[in-house]
Amino acid sequence: MSVEYATFGLAPAMRAGGVLANGDYQVHRDFVDFIVDGRPLLFQLSDLDAVSPLASDVPPAIFTEQVRSLLLEAEPPLPDGRYVIYGCPECADLACGAVTTVIERDGDDYIWRDFAWQTEEHADLDLNGYHGIGPFRFHGTEYREALAGLLDGESRSTRRRVLLIGARVALLAKLAAALRTIGIGADIAHDANGVPADELAAYGAVAFGRAVTQEERAAVRRAFEQAGLDVAYVEGLAPIVPLLVAQIEHALDRSPVEQRRLTRLVAADGEAGVEVTSPCRVRLTAYRLDRLYRTHANEVFDGVLEPGRHRIALDARAVKGESFVVARTSGSVLVEAMAR
Repeated sequence: MSVEYATFGLAPAMRAGGVLANGDYQVHRDFVDFIVDGRPLLFQLSDLDAVSPLASDVPPAIFTEQVRSLLLEAEPPLPDGRYVIYGCPECADLACGAVTTVIERDGDDYIWRDFAWQTEEHADLDLNGYHGIGPFRFHGTEYREALAGLLDGESRSTRRRVLLIGARVALLAKLAAALRTIGIGADIAHDANGVPADELAAYGAVAFGRAVTQEERAAVRRAFEQAGLDVAYVEGLAPIVPLLVAQIEHALDRSPVEQRRLTRLVAADGEAGVEVTSPCRVRLTAYRLDRLYRTHANEVFDGVLEPGRHRIALDARAVKGESFVVARTSGSVLVEAMAR
């Protein structure tokens, strides 16, 4: 088969979870994405909300089986030599739809071809094929080294727990419950003094409430630094649970910045400035506190944006007073306070 070579790699990615404006929950998933010619393959599949089979929350035995399957060391799970490379982030059921491809060997090389959207046992390439994608030929050594590197266990490790520190216990309890609902562990504490290093190592982020003093924040940072741990720190913008969840989701994003879809958000003068690197659906939600500290949430934009920078006018009623804007795609979240 005469197919030009493409580079193959892997990189951490996430399906951003969150508490949506309508009250629904979206599950957080960490996974390893396929990088083809320097770009996530997922980005070539229009605006697809999906994860690869190489997810961090699957049991080790199943994860290993998925890796060996991609190495063609196991029988294909679907007829005609087809393998699932992206599936539903909620249930992984083929009935929900999956992206599949034929994977085969040609000498020492690996070839991915005939990409398709599949909901049944057999793929209909004429009706559901991704005709503008692939085929890709990968050098065998590069391909095997990338996938075999996942089997050491270290490269797929994630810290999906958050330490919540603040004065409003009731708010922290609601925040912890929301995080656990979307698949992120959360613990509440007053500080990190005397906590053993191996326990601190479980956290990927620390979130501070607005009432936590600078001295208290510095003490927590010192505890993690003395334990030799690098964690993300979240400065809570307001006592609004969905907003805080979005901030924490952003902090937990370990994907390379150059491989993200949503790269910029500014909010000022009744407008939001958004930058995306590939076509994708973007949702903008405005949150505000009124004079009685009641929370108001409004979805102010929901549409597909082309690559580049965009200016989006916001409803003046949604962003008056102390307000904040959350920009969300399937894979990332950004949060900004509305500047005046």
